[in-house]
Amino acid sequence: MQLCVFDLRRGQTEGQELDKILFFYPSDVSIATRLSVIGLSEGLITFTRIFSPETPCESIKTQMHSHVFYEAEPQIWMVMIVEEDENSEYIRRVDCLREVLNELHSLFVMFNGSIRSLADKEPTGALVRTHLHCFIMDFLSDYFVGKKLVLPDFRDSLKECRTLQMITAGREAALDVQSLVRVLESCAGNAKCYTLVLFQDLMVSTNLSSVDSVRLFTYAVLRLTPQALSRPYSHSKESNSSPGAVLDQYHHHNSHDAAGRNSSYSVLRPLQRGKWFKGEDGFLLTDTWGLEVDGSMHKSPTIWLHETEEKMYMLVYQHRSLTAVLLMPVSSINGEPGIARVKQQIIEHQASMKIFKVEEKLSRGWAGENAYHVSGYRYLMVDRDGGVSRATPPGKVTTLTKESLGCVNKLRSEVDWEKRRGNWRDVEICLRAKNNAWHVGRLTGGKELYVVLEKGAHETLLYASDAVERFSDRYCGGAFSLN
Repeated sequence: MQLCVFDLRRGQTEGQELDKILFFYPSDVSIATRLSVIGLSEGLITFTRIFSPETPCESIKTQMHSHVFYEAEPQIWMVMIVEEDENSEYIRRVDCLREVLNELHSLFVMFNGSIRSLADKEPTGALVRTHLHCFIMDFLSDYFVGKKLVLPDFRDSLKECRTLQMITAGREAALDVQSLVRVLESCAGNAKCYTLVLFQDLMVSTNLSSVDSVRLFTYAVLRLTPQALSRPYSHSKESNSSPGAVLDQYHHHNSHDAAGRNSSYSVLRPLQRGKWFKGEDGFLLTDTWGLEVDGSMHKSPTIWLHETEEKMYMLVYQHRSLTAVLLMPVSSINGEPGIARVKQQIIEHQASMKIFKVEEKLSRGWAGENAYHVSGYRYLMVDRDGGVSRATPPGKVTTLTKESLGCVNKLRSEVDWEKRRGNWRDVEICLRAKNNAWHVGRLTGGKELYVVLEKGAHETLLYASDAVERFSDRYCGGAFSLN
């Protein structure tokens, strides 16, 4: 796999083409190879715009490779090149790979601001290159199995990244959650605050915008929840490379920007593994954001909100399976002394006791990791408007045959094509795999449903359609019913 980020506003002078490259993976490839990849990508983007000026190029497939394009910001492109097995009939979905790039960019912006703003701060590009290299390598660490980088493939077709996975709470528990949120926000005084509450790896409550909710939920599942804190990790050699070594990849051939060799940049690495731990008072701590000037304490984490463009302090409290995230405007909180007062308020005003109570109620009503399994069905539901998804538990998906997983991957590719054509309403596609299992995809409005029926493998299409209808009526409130 090759992954690159480049800026089309840079390197327009002959002989300075290398300057447009902001990131390239793997880092041990030659300069000539990098320039070849960037040149080809830029050529394809320019050529396809002749025929589709308003819609950027999304992908190019060749016999051996898939080229996936994502315009993260105006004139800043992320390109992923994935080698395909010519002997395999199971091709990766382009939309799935684009979602990986989208997730990467959205997390980067949440912590660092836009790529363009970093590039404009320092004209040589050294600042933005250092930040991108460290962040992307930490991001990719989650895709390594041993020393091998493993990207999503057809086996992941019943998953949907960049969506919220919600827990279904009873009425009494939901009222307790609302009360908890009010108490948490009152602890910060009159400041406009936001909260996000999770139980295990599932969303319980949020009052953020849909975009900000998805971003913060994604990060929480990656690094903050009890499951994330207990997950084993290892550091890759490349992700631990020094800023100076990163810059040398680009400046060794660019004598004009020796000033860019400054390796003293303070680089934020929120995705670095093993950097969060739980304190005795229940608050999560990290040294990722550095120390105060006097070295007396760690700086509190901060993020940028997409909707309000505000910089927010992030305070995380955890009790057993419950994780509560409180966001407070940096402009309204008096630095670390202000954060300390909010922590004290949470403990003294019994917010912590409410957290204990909510966690206990949710735990009593939780049926375990297979809570949302539906016997006889393997499914994925996605609400694009709400940014929410629900799916068969991963352990149950592994019982599907390779043929069924490959077929649902093909089914999703067909639906992706329909969406590109603008067909968002009342689309149904039915496929039958080599093992005779039925695969049904329904698209209505901004909602999608994918169902695999292996138990009814020898039944008719009418049986499959009726089974999906029953599923829609019972578990989706009839949202996907054709009647």
